[in-house]
Amino acid sequence: MKRYNLIIIGLVFFIFGCTDSYIDEIVAVDPGPDMEAPEVIINFPLEGTLIRVPEEVTPININFEVMDDIEIESIKILLDGNEIGNYNEFLDFRRVVKIHTYETLGNGPHTLTIEAKDLSGKSSSKSVSFEKVEPYTPIYDDEIFYMPFDGDFMELVSTEIASVQGSPTFANGVIGTAYNGTNNAYLTFPTTGLLHDEFSAAFWYNVNGDPNRAGILVIGPPDTVNPNNMNNRRNGFRLFREAAGSMQRVKLNIGNGTADNWFDGGAAADIDPASGEWVHIAITISQSNAAVYINGNVVREGSFPGVDWTETDILSIGSGAPRFTGWGHLSDGSLIDELRIFSRALNQSEIQTIIDAEKP
Repeated sequence: MKRYNLIIIGLVFFIFGCTDSYIDEIVAVDPGPDMEAPEVIINFPLEGTLIRVPEEVTPININFEVMDDIEIESIKILLDGNEIGNYNEFLDFRRVVKIHTYETLGNGPHTLTIEAKDLSGKSSSKSVSFEKVEPYTPIYDDEIFYMPFDGDFMELVSTEIASVQGSPTFANGVIGTAYNGTNNAYLTFPTTGLLHDEFSAAFWYNVNGDPNRAGILVIGPPDTVNPNNMNNRRNGFRLFREAAGSMQRVKLNIGNGTADNWFDGGAAADIDPASGEWVHIAITISQSNAAVYINGNVVREGSFPGVDWTETDILSIGSGAPRFTGWGHLSDGSLIDELRIFSRALNQSEIQTIIDAEKP
């Protein structure tokens, strides 16, 4: 027992001796004068954000940051002038990152304000205006898909968000903003609910000739023979462009289940990339005919036995990838706006009605 006591006493002496000898005391450091007011950053919603959901009332996740040179004292969140949240306890008193959920956002325009105050009494605030819009109701008969590209990649009939590849952006469009293609960028959607015996697509297009060929709109099957360089054209369709001298020529290829049919308008389907102008493109497919329209004019049409949709489970926008890459029709650096898909073949008069309603 005595031996154990000696060992314990020695250990205690060693610990305290080491503590006294090698560990400095904690000394308060003066942070200096508080020179700056807090900085507020709102990450979501952004100025002009449009929130589109089927519900009349929806939750919103407000994402913001507050930073101060010395110490944050309090943060308030106001929606349309009414306080909906506040914080005054922080793990990091110089930088606060928060996601605050507000459960009952209704339709209409809104103003979000974040107010922050530091210990010295300095305060600052940041405000953004955004809107929760009414759920979209199709405005044309048999319209089943609509993308306005107004600051997001949501399809408004289903309110589904596209799967985004790469980093596409937005630019000024025909109405609001438009899809702005970048290198290796494109969007995809599942084709559930889009595939019918008849099919039409209509959109505005501002072509960028670089790269000199690209996919525009593709619903195609996988290519098990060439999985890394797909070019199976027996099913679905491929709308794309290729260089024709200084012009870009729009072409449509459709699969009927056993072979593919071409709808190439030649020079009538050419677009001048140097013009910088918007053109309207539409394709229509029935069980007996298919056509390509530019600015409401038929540039190519002909008899067609009907499209076969076998294994065509992906819609690609802004590229031939992933199902139509064998000829290098990859990402499109052009602008696309007001994309609509229909469950029947539109006639020329109906296409002109859409153009008249949307044209810049």
